[in-house]
Amino acid sequence: MPFRSSTYDWFCEELYQCFASLLRESLTPIPHDSNWVKRAIMLLQVGDLKRLGPRRMLLEGPLRLSVLIKIPTKDVLPSVPWRVPLFSLSPFTPAGGSNPYPLHFSRSAPSPASDANNPASSESEHCSRCFTRDTIANAAAKVSPAVVNLSVPQGFYGLTMGKSIGSGTIINADGTILTCAHVVVDFQGMRASSKGKVEVTLQDGRTFEGTVLNADFHSDIAIVKIKSKLPLPAAKLGSSSKLRPGDWVVAMGCPLSLQNTVTAGIVSCVDRKSSDLGLGGMRREYLQTDCAINAGNSGGPLVNMDGEVVGVNNMKVLNADGLCFAVPIDSVNKIIDQFKKKGRVIRPWLGLKMIDLNEMILSQLKERDPTFPNVDRGVLVPMVTPGSPADRAGFRPGDVVIEFDGKPVASIKEVIDIMEDKVGKPLKVVVKRANNAEAILTVIPEEANPDM
Repeated sequence: MPFRSSTYDWFCEELYQCFASLLRESLTPIPHDSNWVKRAIMLLQVGDLKRLGPRRMLLEGPLRLSVLIKIPTKDVLPSVPWRVPLFSLSPFTPAGGSNPYPLHFSRSAPSPASDANNPASSESEHCSRCFTRDTIANAAAKVSPAVVNLSVPQGFYGLTMGKSIGSGTIINADGTILTCAHVVVDFQGMRASSKGKVEVTLQDGRTFEGTVLNADFHSDIAIVKIKSKLPLPAAKLGSSSKLRPGDWVVAMGCPLSLQNTVTAGIVSCVDRKSSDLGLGGMRREYLQTDCAINAGNSGGPLVNMDGEVVGVNNMKVLNADGLCFAVPIDSVNKIIDQFKKKGRVIRPWLGLKMIDLNEMILSQLKERDPTFPNVDRGVLVPMVTPGSPADRAGFRPGDVVIEFDGKPVASIKEVIDIMEDKVGKPLKVVVKRANNAEAILTVIPEEANPDM
């Protein structure tokens, strides 16, 4: 069915005008001899389209098209919250089943086609991702059955002084719960009376006694396990690397013991550094959101619009509005993997302070210092800790790391990902120095102090 794009654009415009006029006329009874009805029938008639007027020479052959029009009745139309786009038409996708090229006039998009081989499914998938009045509610509904309330006795010398409350998410039907370490683990000599036990309350009201299996203070992530004779509802884990600033997210949990609380907001920053927040110790990154969270939200899930967990809410800035933070789920997955393999998180330590370099920073550094190495990527080392593995390996302030363990690097995150848990293993590092000198160093990482 060859044709020129200009003809197709004109044809779609003409057809859309017909449908729009039919929609307007649907406020009153539409006579069968309406001019717009006749025009639509003429445009949709199967066969030769020479009758379309002087533009007929642009068409080269017959065009077959089927269109399903859903027009609301006079009574329903005023109450329908219309959304755009109203028109969807693709001549390259053959109609299949009972849904040939639908023109949808509805407030919610149709469900994606179940047949993966159906070429028309791409159009339905696009509509299913449109943001509607139900999007946030649907995302929350997917995760809410798996959100739990956690309560831990708090006291001194066996005397209970109260309870620490928090939230968690069931991530496996066997009763595995993801939460924050500060919710369930003693940080300041309190909660001795809990003996690693946690009271867990599900959304449906059932209560269980949970046991803390693993906890990592540095990342503030912990795993709690409960036993149930029946499979438990579990949330799906997504990917935090796909998030962008401005994406909608939902924070869920039990603030102030108010179970089943849902708040919504956007992602403000996808890689907020711990140093930006004045937090000491090893480098960490957080998702920053403006979702409203309060005491008791800690450990609860941060959810994307697909109903997937993309973070674990763990803190907020006091005396400020809309400054809340969550541990990215990609980091959490790595921690869980180490829990499973070794029972704890092992972090290698080099003793380097590092800075990511981008094009603008590199340009500025080269202007200030003509001897700065001629590189277009890498990680700058402004400081080396005396007596550290990096110091013993020969690192110098001003070095630019361009390769780490045989792989080119352009960010601190890439260096950390390459190291993983390689403690005690020699790693070759290529650095550039002043006047473009190159050095190959061998560094042996040590395990970081757990109290750092």
